[in-house]
Amino acid sequence: MSLRIVVCVKYVPDATGDRHFAEDLTVDRDDVDGLLSELDEYAVEQALQIKEAADDAEITVLTVGPEDASDALRKALSMGADKGVHVEDDDLHGTDALGTSLVLAKAIEKTGYDLVVCGMASTDGTMGVLPALLAERLGVPQVTQLSEVSVEGGVVTGRRDGDTASEQLEAALPAVISVTDQSGEARYPSFKGIMAAKKKPVESLDLDDLDIEADEVGLEGAWTAVDEAAERPARTAGTIVKDEGEGAKQLAEFLAGQKFI
Repeated sequence: MSLRIVVCVKYVPDATGDRHFAEDLTVDRDDVDGLLSELDEYAVEQALQIKEAADDAEITVLTVGPEDASDALRKALSMGADKGVHVEDDDLHGTDALGTSLVLAKAIEKTGYDLVVCGMASTDGTMGVLPALLAERLGVPQVTQLSEVSVEGGVVTGRRDGDTASEQLEAALPAVISVTDQSGEARYPSFKGIMAAKKKPVESLDLDDLDIEADEVGLEGAWTAVDEAAERPARTAGTIVKDEGEGAKQLAEFLAGQKFI
């Protein structure tokens, strides 16, 4: 039986762009370019390596987001994934991590899976909680923050590196895992892969397809809220310390004044 791998990917605003908040205090995505979250590229890479080591495996990449989020799917497909699923619905605007985990879980159950692979966090929200939320909703084990991963005999095994030690972890499939940016450099899509991605199937789903009510997601259904947001202040000229014999003292006083020491 084929190993069914689902990789959750996110379409995020380009971190190098000029990002702003909209009037409802959600991220204004219209005025900045988007792309596949860099940390999710590591998840796609590990899924591809698992597939290459397996006798028979299929990779589905799944995203939740607006129309342009299909670009994230196409990037993953050009890397080598087999098919995509795009959940798009106007009522998803403003959905928080808890709501997103509900939508992903429903889509994953509809698609079918043995292993769900996530990045360690998104590069916009950087919460890092989605894999745990997803595992809870699916009712399966989670093995997170892996820098090395393999699948054999219906068991996923991985290494989690901490500050003082490394752990060897394993879980029986089905399971949810997340991988770090130390798990291995993501491959670049080849020209052949880019052309092939244009012909790979992408299924579109909405909330009705997943039996989710509008008030369970979006700003109305969010468990978290942004009360206030302000533009980052413009950078000011730095303080120059000239060393005329008391440079170290002046530097120490400056750092103390900024409460750095």
